[in-house]
Amino acid sequence: MNTALTMETTPEQVCCEPSDRPVLNAADAQESARILKALSDPNRLRLLSIVKAGEGGESCVCDLTEPLDLGQPTVSHHLKILVDAGLLEREKRGTWAYYSLVPGALEKAASIITGL
Repeated sequence: MNTALTMETTPEQVCCEPSDRPVLNAADAQESARILKALSDPNRLRLLSIVKAGEGGESCVCDLTEPLDLGQPTVSHHLKILVDAGLLEREKRGTWAYYSLVPGALEKAASIITGL
C-alpha cells in the first residue's frame, strides 16, 4: 500500500502573490497585435525591406509590384495594412504614391516583443 503524507494548507498558501511587474493593458495589446499582424505576412515583410532599401529610404508604388510578382491591387492592399499599422507613410506625388518607413516604427515593433 502506498501512503502519502498530506499537509494542511491555508488559503494564503494556496494562491501565489500577484506580480508587481507591469502587464499589457487591453488597448496596448490591441495596438501591439495590429502591428505584429501587419508584420506576420511574408509579402509585407518584403515590402518593408524594399522600401527601406530604396533610394532615400522610400519607394514608388510603381516599383513594388514587380519584385513581389503580385498584382497592383494585392500590393496596394498590403501597403494599406502597413500604413494603417503605423509602419509606413504614404506621400502622393502627382500620379504616384511614395512609401517610406515611419521613423522609429521598426524599433517600436521590436520593443513590443522584448517588452513582454
